[in-house]
Amino acid sequence: MGFIVTDGHNSFSEEKKDTEHLTKTIKDGVPAYRVMNTDPFGKFQITKEIIVDPFRNTVLQHVVFEQKDPNLPLQLFALLAPHLNNEGGNNTGWVGEYKGSEMLFAQNGDIALAMSCSTKWLKRSIGYVGTSDGWTDIKQHGKLEWEFEQATKGNIALTGEIDLAEQEFVLAISFGRTHLEAANHARASILDGFDTAKRRYIEEWQTWQKTLPKLAAKNFKFSASILRMHEAKNFPGGIIASLSIPWGETKGDTDKSGYHVVWPRDLVESAGGFNALETKEDVSRIVNYLMSTQNADGSWPQNMWLQGEPNWLGLQMDQIALPIIEILKGYLRNTMGKHRMTRYWPLAKKAITFLLVNGPYTEQDRWEEESGFSPFTMATEIAALLAGAELAKINGEEDLATYCRETADSWNDTIEYRTYVTGTPLAKKHNVEGYYIRINPFAEIPASELGNRTINLINHHADQGKTKISELVSVDALALVRFGLRAPDDPRILNTLKVIDAELKVDTPKGSCWYRYNNDGYGEQENGDPYDGTGIGRAWPLLSGERGHYEIAAGNIDNANKLLKAMDSFANNGLLPEQIWDKADIPEKGLYFGSHTGSAMPLSWAHAEYIKLCISIDHKKVFDMPEQTQERYIQKKRKPFIKYGVLTMVLKYCQKKKY
Repeated sequence: MGFIVTDGHNSFSEEKKDTEHLTKTIKDGVPAYRVMNTDPFGKFQITKEIIVDPFRNTVLQHVVFEQKDPNLPLQLFALLAPHLNNEGGNNTGWVGEYKGSEMLFAQNGDIALAMSCSTKWLKRSIGYVGTSDGWTDIKQHGKLEWEFEQATKGNIALTGEIDLAEQEFVLAISFGRTHLEAANHARASILDGFDTAKRRYIEEWQTWQKTLPKLAAKNFKFSASILRMHEAKNFPGGIIASLSIPWGETKGDTDKSGYHVVWPRDLVESAGGFNALETKEDVSRIVNYLMSTQNADGSWPQNMWLQGEPNWLGLQMDQIALPIIEILKGYLRNTMGKHRMTRYWPLAKKAITFLLVNGPYTEQDRWEEESGFSPFTMATEIAALLAGAELAKINGEEDLATYCRETADSWNDTIEYRTYVTGTPLAKKHNVEGYYIRINPFAEIPASELGNRTINLINHHADQGKTKISELVSVDALALVRFGLRAPDDPRILNTLKVIDAELKVDTPKGSCWYRYNNDGYGEQENGDPYDGTGIGRAWPLLSGERGHYEIAAGNIDNANKLLKAMDSFANNGLLPEQIWDKADIPEKGLYFGSHTGSAMPLSWAHAEYIKLCISIDHKKVFDMPEQTQERYIQKKRKPFIKYGVLTMVLKYCQKKKY
C-alpha cells in the first residue's frame, strides 16, 4: 500500500519509488514506525505514523501531507493491492459504504478487507493491475478518471483520491471474515481515535518488555517484539518464518506461501529466543502448538500452514529432533508441569521412535536441499536422543532411556566416519589435515572413500551445481560444538574453521558474515536481478550469530561481541534480513555491500539467534547448549560404544515394544 502524488497533469510521483525515505521507530523496541517520505524536488513531504489497533484487526496510519508550494495544486491518491488468502490473483474488489462511511473493499474466500479514511474520498476506483487499475489510470491521465465500481476474481488494486483540505488524516486498513466485519473494524478504529490506539498499543508492548532481561544490546527489545509479531492470534504458538515474501516483486498470482508458513525448525529456534527472554508462557504456547501439529507417525511436516496442513512434503530429521530437545528444556525450566508432561509424553515418545527408526540419515538437510548424513542434522539427532532418554526416565521407561543413550553413542561415533574428509586438494590448499563436509549422500560409503564423486546442487542451471562432495563445505559443522558433541578446540573443528573462513567468510564494511556453503544457488543473480529458481547464495546474518556462539564456547567473548555488533549493522531499521549483499553496490537495484537483499526480512529465526547471542554473551557461555551431550561427550569423554549397523537393532527394539 502506498501513495501517489500528481499535479493533475504531467507530474507523477509514486511514494515508494520517487521519494527519499527516513524511517524510525516511535518508541524504542516497539514495532510502531514514523516514516518520512520527501519529494527530492521539494514539492511535498508525507509523514506517516503506523501502528496496529490493539483491540481490532486494523492497521492505522496517521498521515500529514505537507505541500511546500501552496500555489501548486497537488492531488493525493491511496493505492492498495490486496493479496488476501496469500494470493495475488482471485481477489474481488468494489466500492461501497458502511453505515454511511464510504470505503473500498476486497475479498478472497473467507478473508475480507476494508480501507477507510477519516477525511472524505473525492473519488474511488477498482481495477485490474496493469490494465484498469488506479495506477494505470493516473499514470495516463494525471488524475483518477475511470472510477470503476468493481473488479472480480483477479489481480486488482483499490484506489482512492483523498481530500487534502486539512492535509492531515487517518487511514484504516481492516480485516475480517466478511466485508461487514472488516468495515466495522475500520469505522470503529477511526472513531476511537489514532491517539487512543497509539497510546494503548505502545503501553501494551512496553508492559511486556518490562518483563524481559535488562540488556543494552541495540536491537534486543526490538528482536523480542519481532518474534511476538510473527505469532498467529488464532493459532497460539504458531510462529511463521517471516511476514515477508522473498523477492516478492517477482512472484506470480499462484505463488501462495512465501515465508508465511511454519517451519518446525524455525519455530523451535523462536522458542529458544523466548527461552533466552525467560518468557515461559510464550515457550509453553509454542510447545503446545508443536504437539498439536505433530503427524500421526511422530514426525512434523517440512513446513505447514498455521492449521497444521503440510505445505512442502520433504522430511528433515533435524525438525524431528529439535522439538524433542525443546520439550525437555520446557520441563526442566518449569515451563510445563507434570500433568502437561503426562499429556505430551505419548507424542514425544512417537517422535523419539520416529527418530530411532529413520535416523541418522535425512531426506533433506536444514537448507531444504540435500539427502544424506549432515553434521548439523546428526548433532541435533544425537542431542535429541539424549533428551529423549531423560524424558523416558522422567516417565518411568528406563529401557527406552537406555536404548536412546546407546543409540546416541553409536551415532556419535560415526560422525567422523560419515562426514570428515582428509587429504583432499581443498585440505592441502588450506594446509589442514581435513575438515567436516556439508553432507555425505551415501549410506555405504565413508567420507574417506568419497574420492571424486559429485553431487548436483539445486538452484543452478544444468551442470553449474555439480560439486565434489569431498569439497562441499558448510558452516553446519559448528553445530557439533553448539550441541555439545565436540569441544571448540577439537583439532578437527579447528581445521574445519580454517576452511570455513577461507571459503565461506565475507568481510563487509559492517562486519563479518558467512555463506551457508560453497556453490550455493539461493540468492540474487550475478548482476543483482532477483532469484528466480537459480542464482548465487549470499551471506546470512544469522550465521554470524551462530559463529558468535562458537566464539563464546571457545572463550572468545570479544569476538562474539564484534559479531553481535555486525548483526546490529546488518539490520534495516531493526529488521534482520535472511541474506545481505556481498558485492559492490548496485544502487539502481537497491543493493548495497553489507545491507539487505531481496530475501526475507525480517526473518524470525535470525532475530531468535540475535536474542540468544545477547544472552549467551551476558552469561559468558552458550546458554542453550544441551547439558546431556556436553557432560557425556566433552566433560566425561565417553569411550566409543559401538560402530555402525545400529538401524537393525533399532527396528528390532521398536518391533518388540510395538512402537
